[in-house]
Amino acid sequence: MKRYNRDNHTEEEIRTGKAAKMIKDPEENCANEMLDEMILHAYDTCIKGMRKLHVSMDTKVDKGNRKKYNKAAKNNMVDIHTLLISCAQAVATNNHMRARELLMEIKQHASATGDATQRVALCFTKGLEARLVGAGSQLWQLLMAEHPSIVEFLKAYRLYYAVCCFKKVALSFSTMTILQAMVGKRKLHIVDYGMHFGFQWAGLLRLLAGREGGPPEVKITAIGPAKLKACPAERIEELGCRLSNWANEFGLASFKFHTIMKKWEDVRIEDLNTNTDEVIVVNDLFSFSTLMDESVFFDRQSPRDTVLSNIKKMRPDVFIQSILNCSCGSSFVARFREVMSYYMALFDILDATMPRESKSRVVLEQFVLGRPALNIIACEGLDLAQRPEKYRQWQVRNQRAGLRLLPLKSRIVEVVKDAVQKHHHKNFLICEDGHWLLQG
Repeated sequence: MKRYNRDNHTEEEIRTGKAAKMIKDPEENCANEMLDEMILHAYDTCIKGMRKLHVSMDTKVDKGNRKKYNKAAKNNMVDIHTLLISCAQAVATNNHMRARELLMEIKQHASATGDATQRVALCFTKGLEARLVGAGSQLWQLLMAEHPSIVEFLKAYRLYYAVCCFKKVALSFSTMTILQAMVGKRKLHIVDYGMHFGFQWAGLLRLLAGREGGPPEVKITAIGPAKLKACPAERIEELGCRLSNWANEFGLASFKFHTIMKKWEDVRIEDLNTNTDEVIVVNDLFSFSTLMDESVFFDRQSPRDTVLSNIKKMRPDVFIQSILNCSCGSSFVARFREVMSYYMALFDILDATMPRESKSRVVLEQFVLGRPALNIIACEGLDLAQRPEKYRQWQVRNQRAGLRLLPLKSRIVEVVKDAVQKHHHKNFLICEDGHWLLQG
């Protein structure tokens, strides 16, 4: 995560936007209650979730399942990691016979309720199969039309939010940074790319309403998802109504919510209706990796660089950027290796913190997290939904756009570290590198 300011004239994931699908009976009441609880009481929901998981992880059933799978793994002694790499290489060289043989072998050891490696294997074989038959794009479109129920999705997302600190750290960092920027100020304008349910904004509004010196005027400009079909404008407007109602309950008299549904590279400062006395905060919560880069727009400025240039022209007091520190690589095999390394690490985290028989975990791994992996493996060119870059690559882009790096506030870093150490697995790590806050 990184912060930039206006000195020197300086919109789960694709995943969470999908959860804003139409909520239909009989799920509507349950889903709305869950969503309200997650947004209004994110911290308490997280702590309750962690306690439940600690109890579940200590049960005889889960311990027995882990022993069973560990014993089976020792007996089989199959290197699934090597099999997956070999299969990817066979697919890349159009060796269809060898690829099919390897896929059959991998499938024998893949499992939705096994260990982390078996779960990754199940997820990745779908992408390899689609790429092998040349149907990656078609399969991706079909999967995009199918999704878990909204309640299933929210349960999975709540589980992820409880055990994995990545989103919470990003939200806490953003909230504290905005509060710091608002010291002594009366007007706040947040420009939020992607929105992601607006999880953090209800908490921020409550804090601003109760701050010493009285609440400020607050305006949020929500810039809809880059893939406009992923979240219709009415879903964003519904979120705006929720936030407006909560702002009123909190005693925040002056609150405005504005929606912009455009391609992100087409959003200009003129669309924002800014005022000179506003504190302008631009926020990106793991969203900019969906923007096209030079691999597609090689003959002109990429949408990625265009968005950053337009942010520079907005002259924000603070630009808060949260990124997935991963690179797709230049070739399919390089990309496959990088993505597999990331997912192995991520699924290891989930295996250490979640019961293996959890239905919500299966939804989380095979739908919420698994679909982006399938897309990265099966698709190419314009069909690629995610193009993550490492933070140093983003640093170069930001500097090229004229954005100036701000140092991290030591107090904010301390609060984040303390929260992670207190409430999360001991192996989670928070550190700093060149004014970037890193977590893993």
